[in-house]
Amino acid sequence: MQKSVIHLEDIKKSYFLGKNELPVLKGVSLDIFKNEYVALMGPSGSGKSTLMNILGCLDTPTSGKYILSGHDVSKMEDNALAGVRGKEIGFVFQQFNLMPRLTALENVAVPLIYAGIGKKEREEKARMMLERVKLGDRYKHKPNELSGGQCQRVAIARALVNDPSLILADEPTGNLDTKTSIEIMEIFGSIHASGNTVVLVTHEEDIADHARRIIRLRDGVIESDRVNEKKEALLKS
Repeated sequence: MQKSVIHLEDIKKSYFLGKNELPVLKGVSLDIFKNEYVALMGPSGSGKSTLMNILGCLDTPTSGKYILSGHDVSKMEDNALAGVRGKEIGFVFQQFNLMPRLTALENVAVPLIYAGIGKKEREEKARMMLERVKLGDRYKHKPNELSGGQCQRVAIARALVNDPSLILADEPTGNLDTKTSIEIMEIFGSIHASGNTVVLVTHEEDIADHARRIIRLRDGVIESDRVNEKKEALLKS
C-alpha cells in the first residue's frame, strides 16, 4: 500500500474576532503520497493560504487530524512543531526570505545549523545544493548581487538541503518574469523527478499545469481534486 506523506482528516480552522467565529477551512480531507507533484489552487478567500500554513506546520487546525510522515502534528505544541518543520519540510516562498548579509552558500546552510551539523559538512552540502540549482559559481554572492530568479534558486537549494520529505512552495514564481518563471518550474520538475514530494500553492493556471494533480479549494472546502490530464498526456507523448 502506498504511504501518504500528508494525511488530512476533516481539518477545520476558524479564527475568532471577539465572540464571532470566522470559519476558514470547513472540513478538508485528503492524502498526498510520496513523490506526488500537487498544485493547490483557489481564489482569494478560498482558504488555500490557511491550508498551506497548516500543511507547513506554521499553524494548527481548530479540529481534525493531520499526519505528516507518520507524525500526528495536529495537536503538537509550538516547539515540537518547529522540530518536525525543520526536519520534514522544505519551504520556498514568493519573497525568497533570504538573509541579506549572508552569501548564497551561508543562506543555504542555515537549516543545517539548526540541525546541529558541523561547518565543513554544512558548506559541502550547501555547495552541492547550489550546484544542483545551477548556481555553483555564485556561492559567494549576497542576495543584492543576484537576480530575482537566482535568489529563488538559492531559496530552493535551502529548501532541499535538509533532505525533507515535503517541498512546500507558496507562489514561487509570483515575483518573477515569464522566462524566469519557466526556468524555476523546470527546477521543480527535476526536484520531483528525483523523488521529492512537491506541493505548490498558486493562483496561476499555467504554473499549476506543471503539477500532475490539481486540488481546487473554494469557500473552505475542496471543490475538485483531479489528475492533470495535460501533464499526463505530455509525459506519455
